[in-house]
Amino acid sequence: MRLWLVVIWLFVCAAALPGGEQPLSRIAIENTTLAIDDSVHIKASPLVLGLKGENSEWVEVEFFHPNPSDDDWIGVFSPANFSGAICDPENEWQQPPVLCTAPIKYQFAKFKNDGYGKSGKGYLKLQLINQREDFSFALFSGGLLKPKLIAVSNKVTFVNPKAPVYPRLAQGKSWNEMTVTWTSGYDIKEAVPFVEWGEKAGRQFLSPAGTLTFDRNSMCGAPARTVGWRHPGYIHTSYLKDLWPDSMYTYRLGHRLPNGTRVWSKSYSFKASPYPGQDSLQRVVIFGDMGKAEADGSNEYNNFQPGSLNTTNQIIRDLDNIDMVVHIGDICYANGYLSQWDQFTAQIEPIASTVPYMIGSGNHERDWPGTGSFYGNLDSGGECGVPAQTVFYTPAENRANFWYATDYGMFRFCIAHTEEDWRPGTEQYKFIEHCLSSVDRQKQPWLIFLAHRVLGYSSNSYYGFEGTFEEPMGREALQELWQKYKVDLAFYGHVHNYERTCPVYQSQCVVNASNHYSGPFQATTHVVVGGAGASLSDFITSKIQWSHFRDFDHGFGKLTAFNHSSLLFEYKKSRDGNVYDHFTISRDYRDVLACSIDNCPRTSLAS
Repeated sequence: MRLWLVVIWLFVCAAALPGGEQPLSRIAIENTTLAIDDSVHIKASPLVLGLKGENSEWVEVEFFHPNPSDDDWIGVFSPANFSGAICDPENEWQQPPVLCTAPIKYQFAKFKNDGYGKSGKGYLKLQLINQREDFSFALFSGGLLKPKLIAVSNKVTFVNPKAPVYPRLAQGKSWNEMTVTWTSGYDIKEAVPFVEWGEKAGRQFLSPAGTLTFDRNSMCGAPARTVGWRHPGYIHTSYLKDLWPDSMYTYRLGHRLPNGTRVWSKSYSFKASPYPGQDSLQRVVIFGDMGKAEADGSNEYNNFQPGSLNTTNQIIRDLDNIDMVVHIGDICYANGYLSQWDQFTAQIEPIASTVPYMIGSGNHERDWPGTGSFYGNLDSGGECGVPAQTVFYTPAENRANFWYATDYGMFRFCIAHTEEDWRPGTEQYKFIEHCLSSVDRQKQPWLIFLAHRVLGYSSNSYYGFEGTFEEPMGREALQELWQKYKVDLAFYGHVHNYERTCPVYQSQCVVNASNHYSGPFQATTHVVVGGAGASLSDFITSKIQWSHFRDFDHGFGKLTAFNHSSLLFEYKKSRDGNVYDHFTISRDYRDVLACSIDNCPRTSLAS
């Protein structure tokens, strides 16, 4: 009986939180057989990309197969030489596979080619980004499980495959520091990385950058260590310090070659952070589980992370009204297919190059058995946190731990890492309490807690079946801290929908849910914003008393601090950018000091 319950439990867990399958994992590339057919051809053009400095271009692929089938497909490979010469046999008695490297994207030959089944003629437009290597296109028959390689195209390459690309801004460890992280093909031995930057129309400075990378042996398992492996390039980070609050800066990425030549990116700009406590308009977008998608319709656009491009595009459209972005885990769902990290950083470049893009870690970045993650599942695809902590900068004391505090004007953000133990007595619990207790609420009245998994409240069917409506051992460990230190809002991802609670403590609404709260703090409002892109998650059918607003759709949250006394939260749908839920908080400093349930200090009878 117990075994049967476990089987049911695993089935419900798998069904309740969809979106975990990386589309590239559907291809059994190691089963490929070689069946080159001279009557089949495939051609790609143009041959050279990026002639005007672009890092993304469309390629036209034409192909012909005299014996077409509905399961024929096109794979995009990079590097272009993807032969079995790079494959190792599993043992000395086994021949190496024909192919051991997954494509970076794929599309079925019949996609938008209605007559392909009869004529065998096809045409695709595919978008390529600069990923440090050349590309080729291969036509397969036999479907995804038993692929037969029947034709390979000519090579296509960017003018400079090693160019510095996809800058990601992030808050530094001090309020007046901005970090710039980017990717290139230049090892530190080939070229010296740096950033040229300064105030607009002012003096320009040069700041050096550090360089990181990782190799296949840094991965913890398959597919990251096998068919999903692709060299990540070189990740550079520069620290721009002593910034003037709210000032506009320009910057560009550079590499100095041994002969003195400098390779440049295009120019970008950002606005420096406000001074902590500064009274000004401050706007922060928050979401989780966005992932990436392909504008050309390849891979997963229609069936894996359908909301990702919509969310990205809505944020880009509103970028003039956004000061910072916080992406709380499940970043790109690479799940061990390393090429997807480049795809994601290219997708968010218009955002991350302009405002700080702060990330948290989720199960699809960190979890892997036997590696110290709190959950011993396979969700990271063998990445075990390495790409996430390398590709993005966070101001954490230990970037592998992924918990950190960051201040933005009147906000204090405490970002937890749910893939590491957070319970009392742990290092992370001590961090959380210190982050919440050390903020000066007179200067930074808006205290925000963020985590990937739902440590607070969710009526998602996964948690509903469990009966706890939270991640096990979540709020039991932390709710007294939230209440004691008067945390205004707690945000979560992991569950792919939107939900807002009343101000709730110990599963009870301390006050009724509303669109406006004023006066002394009563309890924390918990918000799930995990619907930014990945396949949506169901709610339980019954209504829970503390659940005020639920939405089964893709969307994201936005906080706007008007001043020290007025805060606005909005939930926007990714499909149109319109507001579908909102509330405001009006609270003076004396209201922050006032007592409520379980947060009053002891008093003395002495006068």
